[in-house]
Amino acid sequence: MKRLLATTLLYLSATLISQAAPPEAVEIGSRREVFLDHYLIDVLKHVELMMHRPVDRGAVLAFDESWEGPFSGYATILHAGETYQAYYRGTGQGGVKKDTDDHQVVCYAESRDGVHWTKPSLSLFPRDGKATTNIVLADAAPVTHNFCPFLDSRPGVKPEEKYKAVGGYHEPGLSAFVSPDGVHWKRLQDRPVLTRQDVGFHEGDGSIVFDSQNVAFWSAAEQRYLLYYRVYRAGKRRIARVESDDFITWKNPTLMEYRRGDEAAPVEQLYTSQTHPYFRAPHIYVATAARFMQGRRVLTKAQAESIGVNPAYFNDVSDAVLMSSRGGGLYDRTFMEAFVAPGVGAENWTSRTNYPALNVVQTGPHEMSLYVNQNYGQPTSHLRRYSLRLDGFASVHADYDGGEMVTKPLTFRGSKLLLNFATSAAGGVKVEVQRPDGTPIPGFALADCHELIGNEVERAVGFAGGDLDGLAGQPVRLRFVMKDADLFSLRFAAEPEGGK
Repeated sequence: MKRLLATTLLYLSATLISQAAPPEAVEIGSRREVFLDHYLIDVLKHVELMMHRPVDRGAVLAFDESWEGPFSGYATILHAGETYQAYYRGTGQGGVKKDTDDHQVVCYAESRDGVHWTKPSLSLFPRDGKATTNIVLADAAPVTHNFCPFLDSRPGVKPEEKYKAVGGYHEPGLSAFVSPDGVHWKRLQDRPVLTRQDVGFHEGDGSIVFDSQNVAFWSAAEQRYLLYYRVYRAGKRRIARVESDDFITWKNPTLMEYRRGDEAAPVEQLYTSQTHPYFRAPHIYVATAARFMQGRRVLTKAQAESIGVNPAYFNDVSDAVLMSSRGGGLYDRTFMEAFVAPGVGAENWTSRTNYPALNVVQTGPHEMSLYVNQNYGQPTSHLRRYSLRLDGFASVHADYDGGEMVTKPLTFRGSKLLLNFATSAAGGVKVEVQRPDGTPIPGFALADCHELIGNEVERAVGFAGGDLDGLAGQPVRLRFVMKDADLFSLRFAAEPEGGK
């Protein structure tokens, strides 16, 4: 009787499955997909999504000029051609004067490799008896409190508006600036482009906007400008976004929500969002947000005095977390753990230190870098560099015993499957191309795949069936069988980058 019942249940299950509508295929074309979320993943069997913490490469830029000081912050890193550009707030009197006073300036530094930085001598804004400084904007409060630039990648942008920026405070709101070179800035218009009223602020609802680093960019994926800003809701620092077609008129203010897997993620205090398109996959927005643990005091008064931190800035601690978004009002918080955790030493456990600069940039053939504002409120305040492999935020990870991952049905363009992966000497990765129902496609089954062993940012998968161009445009699944290995990203293309 039990056997008959089990057989009947299996038959009914198979019938229901066969009658169910096939899942809609995800169209990825030839774009790179990075494993920051479960967007492509259907099945994880004895493997997991694992975050990789960046490697500390040391201090690269000291905030040691008299107009910079311990409270320098809200840094942005741009990579323009052969030049890396750093922007940050200088405020030698922070913690003494108000954020809206004119003591705050926008400082600038340059690098040819993203590792070694210099402060140019510019005659734009003399300060403290010096005819030349590294100041590119001054006497423009409150814009200088949180001035945040970006390179406008919108097709057809005017050369004189190649660089854009926003800055401001609760009142009068955010002002827009433009520049042809990132050094000489002017206002886009006299009045602010975004006010409290524009984003639905109502007195008494507990919301405060614009007092943190507000980040904007042109989204090629959404074909519009996006701006992410800070608000308060229910006593917590939250992130909201707003959209624009012309960088002047903004609409659709949206409070961002957080997802972890299929469930809502906890709401934490996120001080800055640092949301930006990932340069190798711009349809994915990476957010290296500063997590603020208000009132979580670690240091004793004696420890604080020993490092010279401002007495008001050792009653909280902070670190950085990693989030991602594919547009709209949702962040994926696949990883709740710290992305950049405080290091050894009392200087790393003060309030508002460990805040990442905006943007992750490529600094080597196989390397990208994240910059972090550290030792905030201390005489040793500086910008520090951390490195990751390209696409190395996270991976599908298999241990020594091995496991597998199966994607959702997808369609692609191209003839080769290119992987960013790493294995041990004992490990490996094999791929099977399946029909949407999970049956292997002849010539592209697991036994037809040449095992990948090694550590490469991009290598084509080889199959006995040859190239994949005959399957392009058709819904397929990819099954990855892995042992002691990490899979960071994949893409389909006619050839690997460089024609390898």
